[in-house]
Amino acid sequence: MRLTVDGQSFDIDADPDMPLLWALRDLIGKTGPKFGCGIAACGACTVHVDGQPVRSCSLPVGQVNGAVTTIEGIGTAGRLHPVQQAWLEEQVAQCGYCQAGQIMSAVALLDEVADPSDADIDNAMGGNLCRCGTYPRIRSAIKKAAALKTAGL
Repeated sequence: MRLTVDGQSFDIDADPDMPLLWALRDLIGKTGPKFGCGIAACGACTVHVDGQPVRSCSLPVGQVNGAVTTIEGIGTAGRLHPVQQAWLEEQVAQCGYCQAGQIMSAVALLDEVADPSDADIDNAMGGNLCRCGTYPRIRSAIKKAAALKTAGL
């Protein structure tokens, strides 16, 4: 089967029922999406399929119809995505385990809503858990990222 991940095409030999997460990590080598729960409840495995956030731990790879974007595909070392930049500036991460999923959900939100309200943020981020409790910094980073994105940075 063929997958497009972060702009590159990959031919993989996978059971169609294999979770997308394992295809990304074990067959393609993308380690940004994390295994957290295996039941799509924590958000650590969040990636985008055609721009929409999905929980890759519960999506069978055989059901993927579209381009997959992981945390590795949203920015570069020389030019971070505005959400990544805001995450650093707001010092969001503590342990960091949930951060890839948090960032991917925030990117999807800002692709849909340029200036999100607190309710928009709560709705979009509600499926992402942070054991360290950095939720106030996550909210601040999303608001900062919205401003950076609007400014074209």
